[in-house]
Amino acid sequence: MNFRQFRTGALALALCAAAASPAYAQRVIRMVVPFGPGAVQDTIARTFNAELGQILNASVVVENRAGAGGTIGTATVAKSAPDGNTLVLAAASHTLAGHLYSKLSYDPIKDFTGVAYIGNSGYVIAAPGNMNVNNLADYVRAVKASGGKMNYASAGNGSATHMGMAYFLAKAGLEMQHVPMKSTGDAVNEVLAGRVQGVTTSLIGIVPFKQDARIKMLAYTGDKRSKFLPELPTVAEAGVPGYKFDSWIGVLAPAGLPKAELDRLNAAMNRALSLPEVQERLSRLGVESSTMGTDEFQRLLRADFESAGVLVKASGARIE
Repeated sequence: MNFRQFRTGALALALCAAAASPAYAQRVIRMVVPFGPGAVQDTIARTFNAELGQILNASVVVENRAGAGGTIGTATVAKSAPDGNTLVLAAASHTLAGHLYSKLSYDPIKDFTGVAYIGNSGYVIAAPGNMNVNNLADYVRAVKASGGKMNYASAGNGSATHMGMAYFLAKAGLEMQHVPMKSTGDAVNEVLAGRVQGVTTSLIGIVPFKQDARIKMLAYTGDKRSKFLPELPTVAEAGVPGYKFDSWIGVLAPAGLPKAELDRLNAAMNRALSLPEVQERLSRLGVESSTMGTDEFQRLLRADFESAGVLVKASGARIE
């Protein structure tokens, strides 16, 4: 081997060693979902994580850390280093938790930085197909006549599906027994099987069963009809005035994230969310997608935290 061949070979080996070293390894970003696989937030996180990774030249890994109404996974993010490598896919349950739990290891506002707004999604109040009701007014009468003996399912104590139904019952002057499940899918399955008499589920959890006779969609929880289910009246339209319950969806990071990294992540998220294929996926899930700057998103979080306090107080729910 002559000197030139030796030098070329040595250079190639050095480059290979450098590429394999930790300093040259691809960045890994954990997108924590505080609910189990197949849950609403899990499905949403997987609509854009690959595209976000390509934009950031990183590997964006969705990590499920379920339990305690989303507070276990969220707590791990609150305690993580504010370096942009650990994020959480959050929604309404995030701000609700600050008022619902008597003991919470983090502050939903002070311990987080709003990275990017993804969109908004409402919920649907539904009953089993074998229940003799055709609309929300029928449902209110049937629940009232049962004297508190009927049950409803949710994705767990403190989840948005729990609070959406608890708030509805409080506004309508009704009483039902709560049956907490592990996920929205499990809660919907209880209704499909006729084992419980109600559920408040996100659009993603109910739209696949739109033509299924085993479940009856009664009303939409937003302040106006959903563009995904325009034939369905709102709860307020259907006889419970003043009721409104929907959810923002967004990505949060631990507090203290440097502004340069925050701006970089926000720009990358907004770029990913603007891709037609990502918008189509979110639309199929019933998410009305949009983008925001970080200051606007932070204001939304603070306003929603205040609204969540009013809702939790009105529902009378509390978790010790």
